[in-house]
Amino acid sequence: MPKVKYVYNPKALSYEKVQIKWRDRLLKALWFLLTGLVFAAVTIFIAYQYFDSPKEKQLKREIEQLSFQYELLNKRMEQVGSVLEDLQERDDNIYRVIFEAEPIPGEIRKAGFGGVDRYRALLNFDNGSLMLESSKKLDKISKQLYIQSKSFDEVFKLAKSKEIMLQSIPAIQPIENKKLKHMASGYGWRMHPIYKIQHFHSGMDFSAPTGTPIYSTGNGTVVRADAGERGYGLHVVVNHGYGYQTLYGHMSRLAVRPGQKIKRGDIIGYVGSTGTSTAPHLHYEVIKGGNKVNPISYYYNDLTPAEFEAMLEQASQPTQSFD
Repeated sequence: MPKVKYVYNPKALSYEKVQIKWRDRLLKALWFLLTGLVFAAVTIFIAYQYFDSPKEKQLKREIEQLSFQYELLNKRMEQVGSVLEDLQERDDNIYRVIFEAEPIPGEIRKAGFGGVDRYRALLNFDNGSLMLESSKKLDKISKQLYIQSKSFDEVFKLAKSKEIMLQSIPAIQPIENKKLKHMASGYGWRMHPIYKIQHFHSGMDFSAPTGTPIYSTGNGTVVRADAGERGYGLHVVVNHGYGYQTLYGHMSRLAVRPGQKIKRGDIIGYVGSTGTSTAPHLHYEVIKGGNKVNPISYYYNDLTPAEFEAMLEQASQPTQSFD
């Protein structure tokens, strides 16, 4: 039952019943409602601003856990990176050395991957820097693993063709040279026999009578057999593959033709003194990767350790070359 309100009238000396209009009632109700809404809004604002809801607390715990997992993942990727670096070191300095293959250049192994735009979206997150670091490490490891996988594929192919490679790489002396009687001049700076000046002798000279057979020191293909290059006279160049070539100069007679397939030990010509030469001899060169190297390192199928030491001593003497 609604309360009845009375007001005292001093003139009439009596209480009079107050009649409340419906408009006043409505305004009063609206006032209470507005006050309640404002109070509720302030309470909710304070609650959301300074207190976490159960859902927010759960999400924050999940974020902390994810951040922790990201940090663990970064540490594990660092460990994987260390193992990968060890594999790369072994690949370049052991496996590829065994199979006479060039190491993979560092600029290929550590080339860049992607640009700034690749990771820009990650920077919008609260833990963006952590996520960005992890993404970069993962991309780097993925790229290096791909390169290493391709390298191992190549090494595997080299291993399968190892027997062919060993038969192709120069490994014997180019003339029969028992007791090392035919060596005349070694690789290095020597006195030129004609001009009498110091010049770099890019091969080894083997003195022998004219007509002495000359043998190919490894399997390969003849790429030159002529007298077209000044100084070498009649000479033969054999491509052995795997970056190796050999040159045989000053021949008296050729026994092969360009394009001919030959094997180690096949006769390719005969000792002479054609071209720039002062006496019958064979000038022999080993060319690896386009560079002329010391042939003395490529007689391992012919020489015992003692014979190698003796040849090394003979080759180091500052004698005059024959060409």
